[in-house]
Amino acid sequence: MFKVKELASYFPNGRGATQDSIQIREVMTDTRVEKKQSLFVPLVGENHDAHRFLMNAIKMGAVAALWQEDHELPKEIPTEFPVFFVEDTLRALQETSSFYLRKVNPVVVGITGSNGKTTTKDLTASVLQVKYRTHKTAGNFNNHVGMPLTILSMPLDTEVAVLEMGMSQAGEISLLSKLAQPRHVMITNIGESHIEYLGSREGIAKAKLEILDGWQQGSFIFDGDEELLRKYHQTPQAFACGFQSSSDVVINDIVLEENRSLFTIDEDLYELSMSGKHNVKNASYVVTLAKELGLTVKEIQTGLKQLQMSGMRFEKHMGLNGALIINDAYNASPTSMKATIEIILELKSKSKKILILGDMFELGAHADQLHKEVSTAITEEISAVYTVGEHAAQIIEGMKERNLDIETKHFKDKDSLSHHVQQQLNSDTVVLLKASRGMKLEVLLNDLLDE
Repeated sequence: MFKVKELASYFPNGRGATQDSIQIREVMTDTRVEKKQSLFVPLVGENHDAHRFLMNAIKMGAVAALWQEDHELPKEIPTEFPVFFVEDTLRALQETSSFYLRKVNPVVVGITGSNGKTTTKDLTASVLQVKYRTHKTAGNFNNHVGMPLTILSMPLDTEVAVLEMGMSQAGEISLLSKLAQPRHVMITNIGESHIEYLGSREGIAKAKLEILDGWQQGSFIFDGDEELLRKYHQTPQAFACGFQSSSDVVINDIVLEENRSLFTIDEDLYELSMSGKHNVKNASYVVTLAKELGLTVKEIQTGLKQLQMSGMRFEKHMGLNGALIINDAYNASPTSMKATIEIILELKSKSKKILILGDMFELGAHADQLHKEVSTAITEEISAVYTVGEHAAQIIEGMKERNLDIETKHFKDKDSLSHHVQQQLNSDTVVLLKASRGMKLEVLLNDLLDE
């Protein structure tokens, strides 16, 4: 990565061997995980302060540390151990990642959106790595702490960095964009996630558009079917991708199958190794970017086929009695929940279709209404809908208002829910698990899977 003495030009107030050529290979924020040749960055949270673990960090491999100057340095720290005193360790972590990003100097791709940003990030990396040495955000490391750590885990020979940018409040994506200085940016869609804090879809759109605050005028790729982004169609270097003919990049000839999707752009046929119309649109963003970065149609087709998804996103498992269990419980919003239900409706291999749906978070005063609206995606091809949580029962209420002839039941706890579902599993059954991450619906897998 870099040498200790390189930090001295950014953080001149230090003690110990701060001018040494000691090699730093990793960054440590959690002293429970051994990291040899690492820089320890003690972060201060609401309920913890990692400064008290400096000695443990040294035992676990730290060779230097950032240190918040309002904290007293432990007397037992070796005199030669390099310590850089900073006003705020989080800000210093971000500054360190900014320095390292300039050192490596990759093409930076920034991705945000209410839904689909992790899928699009995975797709982007899968395609671009066909031609370039590509580094991407791991898991959900997409916030003001996670993105700097993603950058600092980048190999020195990285040519393209694909950075996912998440948020819950206005101003957060602006910070990330200014930090990453992306040459290319994507906004996957404008949904309802975080409407509790942002008030409206217009407020959400404004927050997502903060990704342009650090944009370096490469390409700006976005949802061409979204009215709230309509005014950006004429922006220089903007590419609106969508199903409507008014888009710059128009998606045609869509064929949705159980384990893949086919579509054309500019008469070129692409195959995506996942189903769903929303995933086809995500793939269109990636096709557009890849062409901008010089990939051939054949290279793009190769990348789309070799996709490896992040965990708990439409994971397929063998369930009891030969049932298919689909774990899509990493996160949920009204838009993504409806889109996932549509994929289940398209499944031809199973005729008995059970939906297990839990609460979607951060919807504030809109929660009941937005949960109820999920019912509009449900048809009588679904065999049963079971809900759990404070607001998810509204999905069933919406179904009752539409007089759907489907078995429904709301459960107060996951144990009774899993027991009820276990009795119904056979080789003709598919079960979907979908809810916000905090609902931890994935715990049901232990009871539903064929071990």
